[in-house]
Amino acid sequence: MNEDLLQVIWQHSLYKPGNLSTANGEALTVVHPGTRNRNAGPDFLEAKVRIGETLLVGNVELHINTSDWQKHGHQNDAAYQNLILHVVYNNDAADVADNFATLELAAHIPDEILTQHSFLTNATSGIPCSARLPYVKSITKESWLSRLLAERWEEKLGDWKELLDSSAGDWSNLLYWRMAANFGFKINATPFPMLARSIPLNILGRHRENLMQIEALLFGQAGMLDKDFEEDYPNQLKKEYQFLKAKYKLEPIPAHLWKFLRMRPANFPTIRIAQFAALVHKSIHLFSQIAETDSIKDIAPLLDVSASEYWRTHYTFDEVQKKPSDKHLGVASIHNIIINTIAPIKFLYAYKHGLHRQQESALQLLDTVPAEKNNILELWHDNGWKAENAAQSQAMIQLYNNYCSATRCLQCSIGLNIIKAR
Repeated sequence: MNEDLLQVIWQHSLYKPGNLSTANGEALTVVHPGTRNRNAGPDFLEAKVRIGETLLVGNVELHINTSDWQKHGHQNDAAYQNLILHVVYNNDAADVADNFATLELAAHIPDEILTQHSFLTNATSGIPCSARLPYVKSITKESWLSRLLAERWEEKLGDWKELLDSSAGDWSNLLYWRMAANFGFKINATPFPMLARSIPLNILGRHRENLMQIEALLFGQAGMLDKDFEEDYPNQLKKEYQFLKAKYKLEPIPAHLWKFLRMRPANFPTIRIAQFAALVHKSIHLFSQIAETDSIKDIAPLLDVSASEYWRTHYTFDEVQKKPSDKHLGVASIHNIIINTIAPIKFLYAYKHGLHRQQESALQLLDTVPAEKNNILELWHDNGWKAENAAQSQAMIQLYNNYCSATRCLQCSIGLNIIKAR
């Protein structure tokens, strides 16, 4: 037994309610357990209990042992003065105060509750509830996934708030920075946002009509033009960059940050930078265009870009590939950007501005995008739960990372459902 479990048992009335009595032998009935307090002070607020013939309304504090009251120093804390009941698992001491009663719950908690909790917390599987998962109702799982997706995006709001604040609340800048991070995908997720932060969006906007100048700015700031080239095109980029660098007083990021090893050539950072340049060239007002549509059918064409002509025959500067190919941003990459940048930023914009319908539209956008494929989702699939779309796959990633891997079953609707099942 621990306090987290005891609080869940009290909150959800998972004890036998009959024949409850205080440590002094007075009959006790729980009318309402109160509201869980996540801040400092008593565990539950505004509870209602009847002791004898008297109805009491106030706060409730829970401990494993009665003696924990004094160990935690509550007797000297004014926040605990308006208490009507002290709920404990084990009453190992006399009532700690004259103005409230003590209730010992140990004998009233069904053994199945403790068994189920022990099963979850001691599980060796990556998903603690894997053996019980098939018996959880679909509606329980689906409603929990909906909440988890919103939770995942609300966390992003916290992560992105500093970026938004640093640009005086400019959502176009936030989209530019986050889009750049997304173009780095997993391997180059660090240098890509550094690259974007090194070039103000308004500078790229001034050169939007000239793709070569945009490439010069991006490749130059990426530190990739600081050498001698044999071919004309990279030399043109280098010359253009030297002029723009001096004009705007730019400082490139270190070239060594970019990773090429163990990557398919189509994912080389040179190709991704060229594709990002094409996206900037195509639309500098991407945020306003994205904000105006809620359909993947309309959003996907906005991201449908290819690297410039030079890159048809190259993966890196000065090295001609044997077989020319269009360096098109593939469907899977477009879906990845919609999942990790477009849909969340639409949700966060609506969330910040109290636009509830737009929040729902952003959530629903991922219903039309295929589920991702990764080790976490394979684990869920192996345990009989397959993501049907990106909304579910994102939520299942959140569920695994924030709950399963940390064994936070008591804070998980599925874990609670299993514990409550009797």
